[in-house]
Amino acid sequence: MAEPKRVRFYLEDDLRKSAAAGQHNFIGKITGVLRAAGFEVGFHPNTTTERIKAAGRRGYGLCHMTPPPNARCLTFRRVYHYPFWQIQASDKRWEWDVAHASFDPGQCPRKEADRFYGFWRKRIGGALLDQVGDDGFVYIPLQGRLTEQRSFQSCSPLDMIRRTRAALPGRRLIVTLHPKETYTPGELAELEALEARDPALDVRMGERDALLPRCSFVVTQTSSIAFDGMFFGKPSVVFGQTDFHHVMVDGRDSDAFDRVTDHRPDYAAYLWWVWQHMAINAGHDSAEAKIRAKLSAAGWPVG
Repeated sequence: MAEPKRVRFYLEDDLRKSAAAGQHNFIGKITGVLRAAGFEVGFHPNTTTERIKAAGRRGYGLCHMTPPPNARCLTFRRVYHYPFWQIQASDKRWEWDVAHASFDPGQCPRKEADRFYGFWRKRIGGALLDQVGDDGFVYIPLQGRLTEQRSFQSCSPLDMIRRTRAALPGRRLIVTLHPKETYTPGELAELEALEARDPALDVRMGERDALLPRCSFVVTQTSSIAFDGMFFGKPSVVFGQTDFHHVMVDGRDSDAFDRVTDHRPDYAAYLWWVWQHMAINAGHDSAEAKIRAKLSAAGWPVG
């Protein structure tokens, strides 16, 4: 007897319970595609122990946000906001197919893109859109590991602040720590030393909703705040590899801080392309067909 086709999902506890109960929209659509293709579906904890077991298991697997443990596993991850998702062979956003695709605003349907952007701008920005203006400061949202330059970064986060200051002497910089990150005493001491030496540098915790609508532009590594800045018409200088680099200013460029002042790409066309064309919109009639296409492209026998 042939071995049954099997797919195992590796999910965090709350997500696993939701998926098993059929209450997660996107996972439900994936399982529908899989079961229609004759697969058995199971839900497992997304733990180190389970991923080690997964490396030697037969069948296929889908991990939420974590690296695929073998060649028959894929990662799925939200594209910053619901209901937009990606299914990819890597958990690293800068390795996704969208990151290596070419964006051409001229190929986007103008009326549809404008309508799409207008709808999601109101959905994401809400009442904050009434606060949009320019108070002259640069917004620098930090993520984690402030003193390290990781493989996808062109410098460490603290060096990013130093480079921004060198390019913009005297400009007000508001640097924010991420509320969900844990920082070491050494990291905080270095950041506090920068702040103590620089009267125009202000370090805060969080405050995204107050700062994003009022900044001149964003400087970051890969923070989703740069992505959200598009809904507020705020350009960004990025010092890390991202999946949404196409309309950002590259911090490695010598003229990055000169160009960002007048940088106004076609955000409507880009967000339509990133979300409606390149991603899977789980709330759209095209979702199942796109899921099937992603799995088929990875070699899964889904018809």
